[in-house]
Amino acid sequence: MTTDQLQKYLLDDRSTRIQTVDLTETWHTGLAHQSYPPVVRDLLGQLCAASVLLASNIKFDGSLVLQLQGDGPLALIVVECQSDLSLRATVQLRQEFVVPDNATFQSLLNVNGNGRFIVILDPTDRQEGQQPYQGVVPMEGDSVAQVLEHYMKQSEQLDTRIWLAANAQRAAGLLLQRLPDHGGTADDAEAHQESWQRTRILAQTLTQEEMLSESPETLIHRLFWEEPLLTFEPQPVRWFCPCTRERVGNMLKMLGQAEIESILSEQEKIDIACNFCGKPYTFDAIDCARLFIDGQSPEDPPEPIAH
Repeated sequence: MTTDQLQKYLLDDRSTRIQTVDLTETWHTGLAHQSYPPVVRDLLGQLCAASVLLASNIKFDGSLVLQLQGDGPLALIVVECQSDLSLRATVQLRQEFVVPDNATFQSLLNVNGNGRFIVILDPTDRQEGQQPYQGVVPMEGDSVAQVLEHYMKQSEQLDTRIWLAANAQRAAGLLLQRLPDHGGTADDAEAHQESWQRTRILAQTLTQEEMLSESPETLIHRLFWEEPLLTFEPQPVRWFCPCTRERVGNMLKMLGQAEIESILSEQEKIDIACNFCGKPYTFDAIDCARLFIDGQSPEDPPEPIAH
């Protein structure tokens, strides 16, 4: 059972939503078979934390996908978070680029102004022919958090502040969101606005170092100890990639026996790694021969994998 969780709070006057997410075990699992430049690794961790914060507020059964398409050293970064807060992610770097340690969000992804940030909502019960919702987010800002804040303001008309941090050991996030006023008087609306401003000012003291060294509970107490908070039941977060050896074998089988034998004539074995988790799979000549035994048939198409 994972110890990682998303925690939700609400100001007593119902004016502001507060959420924290802590990814430690989940993050370690996601990085177990991957090796990225530190600046890319940290960006991926921040995007993972952001996906959990946003997915937890979507009232549907399905997945939220945050996708960054870059025109610089980072070609593609995708994070998918299901409604049960299980997530997976993948990164594609351009081999012709060297990623400097001091690379910024914009220099990684938007060197020539052609970078794209896409938000996709894909419901589980989507009908045949129905396309998932897709929104293109302007690349405005110097971080994932700033870009998503602009997106939430434009698409949802909600004032939102997001803090994200990640390193090799942990990914974490904090979200504040001003909730719409429903009824009430002008005085109530003014009081709610004051609550939002006060909460936002308190949270602005938060640093990435604190987020990566302190527990979310400690940070919430430190920031909002004078604020009456309603606390909700925490939700577990976990890394989940559906790749299996059987699925990979079925993908190889779909290539056909002649193609597999051709590959094996040039090399002793076939090495494949899952695009999402990086888990390696090796098939030697005997393993490949077993794939084509009469009576065996492929199951559902496998997840995307790469040689």
